[in-house]
Amino acid sequence: MEFANLGALRVPADVLAQVPRALAARYRLMPLGREGAALRVAISYPLDTDGIDSLSHMLKLTIMPVVATAEDIARAINRSYGGEAGSLDQLLTNFAVPEAEESVDSGVTPPAAGADTPEDSDAPIIRLVHSIISEAIQRRVSDIHLEPLEKRFRVRYRIDGVLLEVENPPKRLQLAIIPRLKIMANISIAEKRIPQDGRIQITVGGRSLDLRVSSLPTVHGESIVMRILDKAGLQLGLPELGFFSDDQAAFERLITLPDGILLVTGPTGSGKTTTLYGCLHYINKPDRKIITVEDPVEYQVTGINQVPVRKEVGMTFASALRAMLRQAPNIVMIGEIRDLEMAEIAINASLTGHMVFSTLHTNDAPGAGTRLLDTGVKPFLVSTALRGVMAQRLVRKVCPNCRAPHHPTASELRSLNLALLPGQLAGAQFKKGAGCPECHGTGYRGRMGIFEIFVVTDEIERMIYEQASSARLREKARTIGMRTMREDGARKASAGLTTIEEVVSITVGDAN
Repeated sequence: MEFANLGALRVPADVLAQVPRALAARYRLMPLGREGAALRVAISYPLDTDGIDSLSHMLKLTIMPVVATAEDIARAINRSYGGEAGSLDQLLTNFAVPEAEESVDSGVTPPAAGADTPEDSDAPIIRLVHSIISEAIQRRVSDIHLEPLEKRFRVRYRIDGVLLEVENPPKRLQLAIIPRLKIMANISIAEKRIPQDGRIQITVGGRSLDLRVSSLPTVHGESIVMRILDKAGLQLGLPELGFFSDDQAAFERLITLPDGILLVTGPTGSGKTTTLYGCLHYINKPDRKIITVEDPVEYQVTGINQVPVRKEVGMTFASALRAMLRQAPNIVMIGEIRDLEMAEIAINASLTGHMVFSTLHTNDAPGAGTRLLDTGVKPFLVSTALRGVMAQRLVRKVCPNCRAPHHPTASELRSLNLALLPGQLAGAQFKKGAGCPECHGTGYRGRMGIFEIFVVTDEIERMIYEQASSARLREKARTIGMRTMREDGARKASAGLTTIEEVVSITVGDAN
């Protein structure tokens, strides 16, 4: 057989696309080129015809083998397919089989005589699950989604708020991966009919992380979502959350008040919890007693008394709030105000000398006052207790590795209402990411907040007491200096921290 020297090999991209890396690594072969209906490949062991036959069957091509050393083939695979495979790629390569041979049977084949023990056979699954989590942490993933579909088992990572599909494990491993994760999360593997929640504590690269695990039954199996909770995020100061100095000063004044209610509003995933924990970290001093009531307790913080809600034993939000007031706290944090009972207890706590932090689901900051009124709280209680509201969203930051100056078009400036404010554009430094390996070609890396801070003044207090609409409250707040989220985003886009497209897409409801 012909001997091939692979040292200076340059394989066309269309040939590499025909033979996936996992297949090339599994059969230890390297595609070299296409000659009509034949594919020329390098192999290291000429008598191993299984790989050649399988490849021929899958590609419907005639395979023309040549000989090369195993070391040259391994180096050629790493070089041609874009660098060394990570541990997850290597494990999935070991599990990979041709599609025609892959079985989706739910049965388990008993081991043959002399085969590995069950513990040994489970070890690859344990390594695979650990690699899925480890790679997610290395890529700064916030959520890991494992979703059983009809013919495949999809794995997706949420990076900077955007879902990205990664290489999927074979469908046949679904029945091994999901029970493994449920065991790690200390939830029942026998129960598959109802949703379950658990927690995994793991150490990766010297970092101790918590994973909040949610299991949901679907048509094709149990869907698993793991939220990665990194305690390092709690140590962020207010500037790291995205505050400019003027907003930071206003917010610090609110969170250091002796009593009242401060609300953080926004949709799910907008960073409300991180902001609240950042506030607690800022004011967590030895002379202050802080108690939180959460469902569940996402982050465990030293120096703070954290109370988990357990409805099955009668420990509800309301009962926990009543009991915690007898503990004489200075500061109280409630995970979320959900109904009239919780709102009244929180307001009464604020009126008896406690500072209360909580979250609420509203689209903007002025709407929080009317939202509390809608729950049934008396207007005089809301107007007296409410000190301020901050609405927030998360926008992606421009990648620092590949950012470059950007000259926005007139339509881009109009979308931010900047076309009529040339004075604001004098010192603007718009930036945009070109895309690089650090940001996986997206041009963005990391996220920051954009904020709308609504301070309750005497005039605003009177308007809330008179049950003014949120539109009137918003208009009045604008006249006394409140900056909207779009305006805050425009400042950060003009400073080169994010892009105009990102701000416009996140603040669609703030177009006016």
